[in-house]
Amino acid sequence: MSYQGKVVIVTGAGRGLGGSIAETYASKGAKVVLAEKNVSLGLAAEKTITSSGGMATFIPTDVSSPSEIEALVKTSIELYGKIDILINNAGISKWKSPYEITVEEWDEIINTNLRSVFLCSREVARVMRTQSGGSIVNIASTRAYMSEPDSEAYAASKGGIVSLTHALATSFSPDHIQVNCVSPGWIETGDYNQLNEADHNQHLSGRVGKPADIVSACLYLTGEGNDFINGTNITVDGGMTRKMIYL
Repeated sequence: MSYQGKVVIVTGAGRGLGGSIAETYASKGAKVVLAEKNVSLGLAAEKTITSSGGMATFIPTDVSSPSEIEALVKTSIELYGKIDILINNAGISKWKSPYEITVEEWDEIINTNLRSVFLCSREVARVMRTQSGGSIVNIASTRAYMSEPDSEAYAASKGGIVSLTHALATSFSPDHIQVNCVSPGWIETGDYNQLNEADHNQHLSGRVGKPADIVSACLYLTGEGNDFINGTNITVDGGMTRKMIYL
């Protein structure tokens, strides 16, 4: 797929999954806006892409701040004149007992992971509706429908993203804006060689996921001609959530 000339905003683009998404779109000809809170990570991501011949601009952005989201979209338009694709990837996690997590900690996770998806989507959609439409992909998680202890805030934020996706798709459809969601399972962004056989065998696909697996889903959902896929959530987890595991 070619994304030549497309303008793509990726939140949380400084490293990990967001970095891989941004690098791939740039390698396919897109002009990528790197929305990242950490300045050193954002600058490094920009350098990685531009040194490889891609087009990328880092815009410091804390997606938990409504005013910074507005500034992100405004600056993107000033730079490139349009926005074709938004990948809502930014997120944080904190494993803490529901008996102990503070309201401030809860709000930080919800505002960063969930509220930001709504606000970023709304501000970008204001631009897309004046064009010929656009495509939004939200990164959720299989933790939207399965959990481990002490993950309440993160699970709530990811479950909210799944629901928000089909709600936004419904509201934005008259403006030819499609909204979809990808729910990754175990995606290893560190040293893949450190994984063991037991890690891989938890998956029907026989391996732990890689960032490229999620990138492929994003490219598919935002590809030309794939506008009949709308309001849905694609689980990319190697079948892990479908495998019965007894301990």
